[in-house]
Amino acid sequence: MGDLSLGGGKVAVFGGVPGGEQDGRWISLRGDRPARPAAEVAEEARAACPGVLLAEPRSADGLADLARLVDGFVVGGAWTRDLSLVRAVAAAGLPVVVQRGSAASLGEWLAVADYCAAAGNDRVVLCESGGRGPGGRAAPNLPLLRAARERSGRPVLADLGEDPGLAAAAVAAGADGLFLAPQAGPGVVAAARRAALVVGALAGAAERRGTPGSVEAAREAIDRVDAALATLLERRAALAGVVQRLKPVGGFAGRDMDRERRLVEAMARYAPRLGAVRLAPVMNAVIEAGLHLAEEDRRLDRPAP
Repeated sequence: MGDLSLGGGKVAVFGGVPGGEQDGRWISLRGDRPARPAAEVAEEARAACPGVLLAEPRSADGLADLARLVDGFVVGGAWTRDLSLVRAVAAAGLPVVVQRGSAASLGEWLAVADYCAAAGNDRVVLCESGGRGPGGRAAPNLPLLRAARERSGRPVLADLGEDPGLAAAAVAAGADGLFLAPQAGPGVVAAARRAALVVGALAGAAERRGTPGSVEAAREAIDRVDAALATLLERRAALAGVVQRLKPVGGFAGRDMDRERRLVEAMARYAPRLGAVRLAPVMNAVIEAGLHLAEEDRRLDRPAP
């Protein structure tokens, strides 16, 4: 069974389709109509979820059986005022994700987390759900998310519904994870995961993580940055290929060395410790790899990415 572990620089993605070491799935038993036994629904979800599985219970009934099948519980924003449910969920001893109701203030939201702690369970994760914007899309309040994290010291998720468009902004704002609708499809989950990977490694997660305290932790941080770097390099190569197809003279013959020099100088402003001298051979290798790929795509008549 998975283990809900948030913070420490890793950005988890919870959606209908799990994938990856930190990713998980959550199910809303309230939305199961006609109502089936909670344990039955959870057993089906567990069979399909090798990682973390969270469940939003219908009521306090049957929580003991449900707790044996899941890794944590979700208290939906609409149910945070049901203190008997909150107390029962906290008493189960599993991590609890507390969503903010659309009308709840920061203080009211955090009070629910404190109530769980007072009931003997301090393993609480907050989830900023916000309201609903145009078209019914999730619109988490990102400044409030950051404030909740700073004021409480607890991990905070951002609920994006079925729209991954704010995923990068949410991670940059300090979200420890992204919460997607249970029915979110593979494409939505994949888009959110890409944003969490890239932005988490380059911005928000780095800000929270600080300097690793061991070789193992440092290597894990390097692995995350390398994964983000590979994703960005692949994207850069694809864009360079587009340029090669649009230029009158493409390929290696069309290289603009003056532009490449300016590019390295501009990058050096973002990486002053490396500087232009060290960056120049790196970028030359990157550019040449992209050109080789563009030539291969042209030769094999592969479509533009």
